[in-house]
Amino acid sequence: MSQNNNLLRDLHRCNQLNDLDLYLAEYLLGEAKAPSQSLALAIALTSHATSEGDVCLDLNDIANERLFSDAEMAVQAPELERWSAELLSSGVVGRPGDWQPLILDARSRLYLHRYWEYEQRLGQSLLLRADSVVEAIDLGVLKKGLSTLFQYQSGRGSDWQMIAAATALLRRLSIISGGPGTGKTTTVVRLLALLRQQPGGETLRFALAAPTGMAASRLQQAIQQSKASLPLSPQQLQAIPEQASTLHRLLGVNRQGTGFRHHRNNPLLLDVVIVDEASMIDVALMTKLLDALPQQARLILLGDRDQLASVEAGAVLGDLCTGCEGPDQSFTQVLKDITGQAVESESQSSSRLRNSVVVLRESYRFDVDSQIGKLASAINQGDARTARHLLLTGGDEIAWLNADLSAAKVASGRYARLFQEIAAGATVESLFSILQEFRLLCTLREGPHGVNAMNQAITHELIRAGYIQDDSEWYPGRPVMLSRNDYQLNLYNGETGIVLYHPDPDQGLAVAFSGVDGQTRWVSPSRLPFCETVYAVTVHKSQGSEFKEVLLQMPDQPNPVLCRELLYTAITRSKERFSLMGEKKTFEYTVEHQMQRNSGLADLLATPVDM
Repeated sequence: MSQNNNLLRDLHRCNQLNDLDLYLAEYLLGEAKAPSQSLALAIALTSHATSEGDVCLDLNDIANERLFSDAEMAVQAPELERWSAELLSSGVVGRPGDWQPLILDARSRLYLHRYWEYEQRLGQSLLLRADSVVEAIDLGVLKKGLSTLFQYQSGRGSDWQMIAAATALLRRLSIISGGPGTGKTTTVVRLLALLRQQPGGETLRFALAAPTGMAASRLQQAIQQSKASLPLSPQQLQAIPEQASTLHRLLGVNRQGTGFRHHRNNPLLLDVVIVDEASMIDVALMTKLLDALPQQARLILLGDRDQLASVEAGAVLGDLCTGCEGPDQSFTQVLKDITGQAVESESQSSSRLRNSVVVLRESYRFDVDSQIGKLASAINQGDARTARHLLLTGGDEIAWLNADLSAAKVASGRYARLFQEIAAGATVESLFSILQEFRLLCTLREGPHGVNAMNQAITHELIRAGYIQDDSEWYPGRPVMLSRNDYQLNLYNGETGIVLYHPDPDQGLAVAFSGVDGQTRWVSPSRLPFCETVYAVTVHKSQGSEFKEVLLQMPDQPNPVLCRELLYTAITRSKERFSLMGEKKTFEYTVEHQMQRNSGLADLLATPVDM
């Protein structure tokens, strides 16, 4: 075995590289015409960066630095210019446009070829759509609809919901970002009504989607509830679409799970696609969505740019909002004329998407006195001192729980009601409502305060309290979440169910899933090998969900995955009460640490690129 392979094996043994990093690097070293330690490091680190959420490896950050914290495995990275030259002469690294396994761009960012191509395709698609203005708009009908549907109150500042709706009518790409309770869904319902009112609007083909089943269900329910408040006739209300699906269902996953049925050569037959919880979408999935969307169709993305980025590679929503501080002068005047609102042009905006992005700024869930709202704001600003003070003095709405308390005991007490209602014969629908009242969130999967340990501890507490009397893995009341997509069952990663007795006594125990169509689906446990108990869930998995009460259990020690975006996401899952358990030093580290995802997408969108 060569010295290069020895280095890779040593790093793998010390858990600095995973299996894929090791095997990819070893394979490409074997294909290289000039293998070297610097090439081995570059391949393995690029693979590892992608698995950690980066789209690329930025050599500027690590060139000429000592790598890895383990003293025995400390490795000196080459100087940037020499490293780049060695990579480009290796035979497996090329410049943009080359057909090589890895691509090194002009800014010393190193990509796996697949991710470089995703980023290029996505950037090109977004720019083409952002530069496209919808011409066939009846401005008179639009102005009348805006004044009817948005009951603007003077003195409250600009109505950004109205501005967002007008933007989405006028452009083929619009991104509506806002924190919890800022009215993203309310805006969309009115936007749907406005589109129907336009000439030819009755024939428009719509699709509503979200990355997970839970998020799709929430989107559908929110639209159904919001429709009732619109000043429209029953016929007009009925014309507003409300059926939502997951993005995977929309794109049509092949039964083999190898790709999607809809793509550039078989596009979706749609005119308007609205996607909620866009912060959860990774660069690969967003690229495939844009590939499958006809150029003349509108794409409307909803999300919170301050939330955690996707689990997979990329921080797409954040990249799309970067440099978008306000529209240019020309579009500013158009918006003023149509909405009558005070819209200011922003010279600091550097992105070509600037006319497509609208940020909703007023929260209707958290008022100025809301402790949860103040806490979320302090976290976003990186103000650990204020955030900690709020938690210690928050009263009934937010709290820092005593470290002597057991999170498992607190959580088991909350879940007791679920088992009590099952014993009382409650409906499946009401049981799902109860399940959404509380959730224990964890930042990690492993460790004494991770999801796995917490789920075991809560289960033990419920057994001690007499709520769980069956020793088997499957028992009535067990909440479960799918951990993989199941294309045969049309169930997807993140969907939540409850183990209950099937309405047909001959069926025994089954898992009930609440579909986005409001119908309960019953699935045999034997058909669900990839699911897990979900009394506790990671913050990442909680995205797209809301609970009346959230308890966040933090680890004892700082960890690289901890960041203020994670904390903000956990806080904003709660509608009425948020509690935290953890150490001061870990909390302060989390607030001060921002998530950084290496990507070139924002640069592609900021300047004209010769594609």
